Amino acid sequence: MYNQLTQEIMEQIKAVSEAVFSGEDINPDYEKDEMPIYGTHMPDLAVQPRSTQEVAAIMKICYDNNIPVTPRGAGTGLAGGAVPLYGGVLLDLTKMNKIKSYDMENFVVEIEAGVLLNDLAEDCQTRGMLYPPDPGEKFACVGGNVATNAGGMRAVKYGATRDYVRAMTVVLPTGEITKLGATVSKTSSGYSLLNLMIGSEGTLGIITELTLKIIPAPKAAASLIIPFEDLHTALATVPQFKMAHMEPQAIEFMEREIVLASERYIGKSVFPQELEGIQIGAYLLVTLDGNSEDEVDALVEQAAELAVEAGAIDVLVADTPSK
Repeated sequence: MYNQLTQEIMEQIKAVSEAVFSGEDINPDYEKDEMPIYGTHMPDLAVQPRSTQEVAAIMKICYDNNIPVTPRGAGTGLAGGAVPLYGGVLLDLTKMNKIKSYDMENFVVEIEAGVLLNDLAEDCQTRGMLYPPDPGEKFACVGGNVATNAGGMRAVKYGATRDYVRAMTVVLPTGEITKLGATVSKTSSGYSLLNLMIGSEGTLGIITELTLKIIPAPKAAASLIIPFEDLHTALATVPQFKMAHMEPQAIEFMEREIVLASERYIGKSVFPQELEGIQIGAYLLVTLDGNSEDEVDALVEQAAELAVEAGAIDVLVADTPSK
């Protein structure tokens, strides 16, 4: 199916990249992602490119010689997409981690695919801006978020990663470099290849650069922990927040068993297990945001009244909002 990586091909790759690893020099983490039950396998060669042109040159060599290539970011995925099951070459894009520029007139930021989500979020915050997608793993690479169309708790209000990708640079399997999308918010000419690439998990090409939509950051936020006697009542409350035009920034639910397992893992109790003599069966985690503390306080009061009427045992305000 694929050819073996020969010493000659390795030398060709070393001629275009300074960071090439083989044998015992290969990071053992490269054989897996965060869900190794789906399979593990070491690559024959690992490369840490520093530019789109370098990725393109490596891909052309591998394409011409029928060598399998697996792109990888921080390795935090749970789907096995970063595992080099066929060996060959693993491309570690974490060194392509520059936040290149902001265009505050068009509300976009241009980055390399290896930028960590946490770094982008903090950098945006210094400018009073927000990159809304908020997947659970804050130290994933944004390129990996795009490749998997990651969601996160804020998707309920702001949408998933797909909704914030304006443009990208992609290296195709042949080594050809192509640019998809546009900086502007509306572009409807031709096929929507940008959306084809988002969520493709590296199977159609390697995302190397991204232009992402950002928005002005809300000035205030508050997080609520809302306990219920059972899961059904908790879930039935969720659409009521939307119907009340509250637009929570984030809504998540947790069942009792999950909370207990999590607390055993971290070694401390965080959520109440019983209130007013009632055993808690499920929790809603709700984050509300707005343009002022007064606005958020009013939303919290409205949310509390709605939740209690819907069957919540109590409404607890978290000490710090979810970030």
